[in-house]
Formats: sequence, C-alpha cells, structure tokens
Amino acid sequence: MSITLTKKDYASDNEVRWCPGCGDYAILNAIQKTLADLQAPREKTVFISGIGCSSRFPYYMNTYGFHTIHGRAPAIATGLKLTRSDLDVWVITGDGDALSIGGNHFIHALRRNVNLKIVLFNNQIYGLTKGQYSPTSRKGTKSKTTPEGSIDEPFSPVRLAFGAEATFIARTFDKDIPHMEKVFKAAYEHKGTAFIEVLQNCVIFNDGVYNEITEKQFRMERAIYVENNKKLLFGKDHEKGLKLENHDLKVISAVDYPDEVSIFDETNENFIIEFIKNEFNHAITCPSWRTL
Repeated sequence: MSITLTKKDYASDNEVRWCPGCGDYAILNAIQKTLADLQAPREKTVFISGIGCSSRFPYYMNTYGFHTIHGRAPAIATGLKLTRSDLDVWVITGDGDALSIGGNHFIHALRRNVNLKIVLFNNQIYGLTKGQYSPTSRKGTKSKTTPEGSIDEPFSPVRLAFGAEATFIARTFDKDIPHMEKVFKAAYEHKGTAFIEVLQNCVIFNDGVYNEITEKQFRMERAIYVENNKKLLFGKDHEKGLKLENHDLKVISAVDYPDEVSIFDETNENFIIEFIKNEFNHAITCPSWRTL
C-alpha cells in the first residue's frame, strides 16, 4: 500500500541548532516541503555538505546524508552520483565553503554537469567561525578579519556559475518560501548540475545585509521574478520594466511603453550575459537563468 509522505516525514528527530531567526530555517522548511510535494523517496535522497552553519543541514533531514570536509562536498557528491546514478544527490554549502577553500571543486562540478543539485546559502559572511568576511562580502565590509573594511571585490556566485557553463542557474531568497519551493522543484527536475544561490540572512554577524531587496516594503521595487518567455516586469503593480538597449538593461515605464519591455529568453546566451551584468542593480530571482 502506498503512503503519502508529508513535510514532517522529511524532518529528522535531531534538534535544529541554528540561531533563532536564522534564514536557514526557512530554507530547510522549503526543501522539506518541496520533497513532500514531489514525493521524493527518502531512501533515494542524499544531502551532502561541507563545513559551515549551512552544512548542519543533513542532520535535520530524514534522508541519507554526509557531513563532509571543508569545500569538498561537490567532489564527494560527484563520486556518489557517478557510482549510484539512481540517487537524488543534493549539495548544501555556504559562500565560504563553496567559493573559498572549495572554489575549484565547485567550478568543476558545474562544468562536468553531473546530475547534482547545489544549494549555496549566501549570507556574505563566515557565521560558524564567528564573523570573518567571506568571498561574497561587499567591499568595505567590517569584520573581525577586516576591521577597517575589506578591500576585495566580492565574488558573484551566479557570474561564476555562468562562466563555468552551468546548465541551470537560479537565485532565490530566504524570505519567500513559495518562490524557494518553485526554484527547488525546477532544480530537482533539471537533468544536469543545477545551481541555486539563496540570499540568506545571518542575524548575528551580518544582519540585514539583504534588507533593501528582501523586506516587503522594498521587495516589489527591487526584486524581479524572472520567468522564461515573460516580460521583465516589477513594481507593486508591474508598472516598471526592463528594456535591453545597446547592451544594457534600462528601467522603463511598463505603463507608457508596454511593448518595449524585454521578454526574458533563457536560451539566448548573449541576452543572459547582459542580464547578469546588471544583477546588482536589482535582486533578480528566477526559476532558471540558463537551461542549455
């Protein structure tokens, strides 16, 4: 007799030990809900993590899992997937784990296009080791390791993924659980390596770093929910749009110039390049930027 699994069936009995208010709780909730909606078999699901706050994730899932070593989760996940192609393999990582010590492993996992799902929790700081700046920290970030402000330009995870020729790239954020679920479902169904960056708040060491795009009063003005073959609209009433003009995306009035709003085409590589160049102008979120 078949049994319908619920979200609770994907939760382990381990106490979740993240700081109260951490965005990781929302990501955990969204993934558990997604797996329940997909009725993903627990005995065929594996979560592999490296080191960091996010990497506690496998303990909280009632599936198989490995808590591995710093930066090496993509390599271990690749080996598992190649030997057990029947398994659904997820990699859980953070901005420090994936883009610092794990940078090479991350890049090669993307370019090899093994059927993995990589979820990068990006809070722009090292949380587990108490607040050092990370490869994604904004220039000028003051931390224990950069008390006068960091001088490095930050990595862009999505630009790096695009450069590595990832076949699925998406971004979402921890304060929009329905959108996270949509992105995770699309990643699950993608054949090849799917990369998802989750903008995630660290309430202790980098609180509010994404407020200007994730808070409700700003979200409609800054967040653009991208869908293939649909217009790039945003604003409270979709009164604004993006127009690709002279290799640049410009904000225009979608009310006055509705026919000039660009339509997103995830298969047009030249369009994607220009789109990614403008990623810091808005928090661009989407189920897929590239499925080639």
